[in-house]
Amino acid sequence: MTPAKRARPSPRRASASTPPLEAASSAASSAANAPEGYDPSDHPPFAVTVDIVVLTLVDGQLSTVLIRRGEPPYAGRWALPGGFVRPDESLEWAAARELREETGVEAATHLEQLGAYGDPRRDPRMRVVSVAYLAVIDHVGLVTAGSDASDAELVAVADIVGRRADRLAFDHARILDDALETVRARLEDTPLATAFVGAEFTLSELRSVYESAWGTDLDPGNFRRKILAEPDLVEPTGTTRPPGPEGGKPPETYRYASTPMLRSPITRPKPRSPER
Repeated sequence: MTPAKRARPSPRRASASTPPLEAASSAASSAANAPEGYDPSDHPPFAVTVDIVVLTLVDGQLSTVLIRRGEPPYAGRWALPGGFVRPDESLEWAAARELREETGVEAATHLEQLGAYGDPRRDPRMRVVSVAYLAVIDHVGLVTAGSDASDAELVAVADIVGRRADRLAFDHARILDDALETVRARLEDTPLATAFVGAEFTLSELRSVYESAWGTDLDPGNFRRKILAEPDLVEPTGTTRPPGPEGGKPPETYRYASTPMLRSPITRPKPRSPER
């Protein structure tokens, strides 16, 4: 099994993961080759965890998966899926495993390392450094809690930011904010938006990714011209979808082509200045 079922080119995409058995062999080899006289107990112990920010589009709304912690610390509080990295696995394999065990999500369309979080006071149990991952999924089915999670829920990001964010466990509110800003920035110059919409999509569906992430409406005509003018970003499938409730011409469907970076960025609209 691999952590991603359909990888998207990205300037900072996570590298391919190492199978657990190979990782264990590598760890054992490293220990055997330690310099003579080296004593690991000379250094303070700490643990490594992974936390995963799952982002998907549900009914045009940017949404994420939260789990309710079933064990202390923060028992009963909502948190991002995640857990401790085992001695015999790489970070990427740990992220994929925790995603599967705590939510039932088997694989991400796009998985990349987001950053590391190591404030000494972030976990009351001991010194814990967390490596956060961004997992983009084009469709999330039934979310089921597992492992040490008592519940799992797919929640609109708008319902968390500014409302429930301060009630997330650990520093997960900060991690979620960082993931959202990473996605908003990455949409400008990479094809990340195509990871949200499946193998075939309409330009309206693609536009909804930008609108949901940026929190603003985009002009459909200008968006269409911009996307189709970008070399190797999308290509037509030759098929159409049935018209919507309002009727009109059947929309064409497209698929992601091949470009890893956009030649002409799709610039995020600037926030409107408050009226005086």
